[in-house]
Amino acid sequence: MLQAKNSLGVIFFPAFDWAISATHPEREERLLYTQDQLREEGLFDIEGITEYKPEIATREDVERVHFCIPDVSTVCTKSHLISAGGAIKAAQLVMEKKKDKAFALVRPPGHHAMKVVHGNRGFCNINIEAVMLERIREQYGPLRVAIIDTDCHHGDGTQDIYWHDRNTLFISIHQDGRTLYPGTGFPIELGGPNALGKTLNIPLPPNTSDKGFLHVIDHLVLPILEDFKPDLIINSAGQDNHFSDPITNMNFTARGYALLNKKLNPDIAVLEGGYAIQGALPYVNLGICLAMAGLDFDHVIEPDLNPAAIEQSPQVTEYIEKLSAELLNLYRNPPAVPKQGEVSGEFFVRTKDIYYDTDGISESQVESVVMCPDCSGTLKIETWSTVNPLSVGIQIPIDACDRCLGLGQRMLEEAHVKGNYRYIQCINRKEKQYTHYGF
Repeated sequence: MLQAKNSLGVIFFPAFDWAISATHPEREERLLYTQDQLREEGLFDIEGITEYKPEIATREDVERVHFCIPDVSTVCTKSHLISAGGAIKAAQLVMEKKKDKAFALVRPPGHHAMKVVHGNRGFCNINIEAVMLERIREQYGPLRVAIIDTDCHHGDGTQDIYWHDRNTLFISIHQDGRTLYPGTGFPIELGGPNALGKTLNIPLPPNTSDKGFLHVIDHLVLPILEDFKPDLIINSAGQDNHFSDPITNMNFTARGYALLNKKLNPDIAVLEGGYAIQGALPYVNLGICLAMAGLDFDHVIEPDLNPAAIEQSPQVTEYIEKLSAELLNLYRNPPAVPKQGEVSGEFFVRTKDIYYDTDGISESQVESVVMCPDCSGTLKIETWSTVNPLSVGIQIPIDACDRCLGLGQRMLEEAHVKGNYRYIQCINRKEKQYTHYGF
């Protein structure tokens, strides 16, 4: 019997009872074809590869990460909790050394869900990778983590959640935001004042093929990972860079995805986007599973593959080589202060306007973070939207120093006494207290 070099856990959750609409690209068939393909290829007959059922994330798991306005039950369904629970199960398998690696093939996706959630944007309600990561940090202790987002769309939600976290490196490799939703993810976006340089965006031009993606991995991502030295690598595994994807403009192949995974060598992968339901996803997912298990994937070839038709131009190659060199230098030499926002006393303040494209919600925020040399800084977000009045979220980080812990507690008191907020939420990671008040 064939033996996996790396033992692999695979978690499936197609979410039969959740869909934006019956014909929407993000629907259950995204995983049903993959499930059939993996079984037909005999993946689970390989020694060391095992299929698992997901856990169910709790309300506290979500409240540890998000300010859900007005509350968790309003912005997500049980399917979202099971999707996040599938990611949690993957992480537990790795953390408890039951498996060397794990791949959560779950939906709904999550990487467009930001710190504050008023509804669905980019097909996402809660950020399943963040819910997973913060559960295992609470369960197993401090972790230095790298999240590499290979979805074709910028992982703006994950970026927003970890913007101030100096112990999380977030790298997003995506189609240039000037040509694709959500229109963000540029090199200038480097993180907040206490975590500057821990966010890195790699916007690639349309029609980038395997050659361009793999150049970025070899010449930019791997050197940065070697410098950062994470305890854990998570691949936010969006598969909509595929040449046949109906809503993007890239030229990646199934074997390219598998080779990227082999080079990146993540501990955990979590499915994100990918909407070529029959022509790409079954083959890409098979290639990634084989790569994670340390097995040969050269036989994985999707239908209609014509390498000559999707070869990137010399101009694209030159652009990507130059961009990789510039971004590596930017990582090594970040600016002294972020370009977004301004200093106000002991706080760094930025304003944001966010549109929830799926639900048609407009939101405005004022975000203030304590500038702190000793921790990630206490965070305050004032938020209001077309569906919710002025509300506030306060977060005391898990690595909070005594000063930031005290400031966070005072902010919460002042919000009750002086603030005119409809909802007040506090994420106190230091003391593991997650509170919610409605007025």
